[in-house]
Amino acid sequence: MFKRGHENVGVSTPRCNRKPEAAPPRRIRPCAHLNRPTMRWHSPHLPLLLLILSALEAVMASGFKICAYNVQKLDSKKASNFRVAHTLTRVVSRCDITLLQEVMDDGAVKKLLTSLNRKTDRYDEYTYKSVSSKALGNADNKQHYVFIYKVEMVNVTGQYQYQKANSFVREPFAVQFESHKTAIKKFVLVALHTEPRQAVQELDRLHDVFDEVVRKWKSMNVMFLGDFHAGCAYLTRADKKKVRLFTSSKFFWLIGDKVDTTVSDETSCAYDRIVVHGKSFLKAIAPYSAQVYNVNTELRLTKSRVLEISDHLPVQVTLKNAAQLLQATPLITLISICVIICSFLPAL
Repeated sequence: MFKRGHENVGVSTPRCNRKPEAAPPRRIRPCAHLNRPTMRWHSPHLPLLLLILSALEAVMASGFKICAYNVQKLDSKKASNFRVAHTLTRVVSRCDITLLQEVMDDGAVKKLLTSLNRKTDRYDEYTYKSVSSKALGNADNKQHYVFIYKVEMVNVTGQYQYQKANSFVREPFAVQFESHKTAIKKFVLVALHTEPRQAVQELDRLHDVFDEVVRKWKSMNVMFLGDFHAGCAYLTRADKKKVRLFTSSKFFWLIGDKVDTTVSDETSCAYDRIVVHGKSFLKAIAPYSAQVYNVNTELRLTKSRVLEISDHLPVQVTLKNAAQLLQATPLITLISICVIICSFLPAL
């Protein structure tokens, strides 16, 4: 039998009675994430990146802008209101071509052009002219379609008033434009402000207008734009099956069904639209440029101030610039992506 003393030979005290040793002081280390190298933006590639992005921005900004705005019973009296005239001038001067709807008399157009072309305190150095339809609509609500355009950017080469009886309350007004600034040199804009309760029938008849325009000018580059009342109760999903511009794959609706083109918070309807015919015209449009211009946000105005002009918001789209810039854009984009990646890598 073993003795307890033999078990503890060479051991001063039994393990169970051993006094625990004091733990060594714990070393406090900084948090690991604080030791990681931070992302550095002082890469040698950064100046080149900024230069390329600036060039890309300049290319996008140099596009040709087309706008449409229902200005809600714009007459001489309304156009004489300084606040209305000032805001409307700021909106129109952004665009190379602007379609105005619900213009009630010639005096309103003259006042607007005077404001745009005044010699002092101008927003730009362009010269503005207009081309107008005849008075259209019911006897108690005659309206004009008015295209205002920058002379230095585009020329009017023809106009056509659709006149088929009992087709529209306000018959579409077509204008052919030509510009050396755009990738697509000639194109036709067709204005329409539908009668709300006849919106489905009038939108379908735009296909007949298209056929007429093509016969007249032998041009397939046609854009329809205006207050179509193409939303909410006036145009349902079932109604679209009755509209050839929807059922035909040759027409492209650039303003989507879920876009709100109204000012009021109580409505959210895609009334105002832009539609183009053909893939060649579609390719001439800058991607994602078809949108609503939110006047109160962009110009920092109250909604009550914007409502003095209209309860609609302008819609817009940008045509691509000349061919040389079009070819440069993909290359600039590719280089930009490469430089962004390189900027995250450590310099060699």
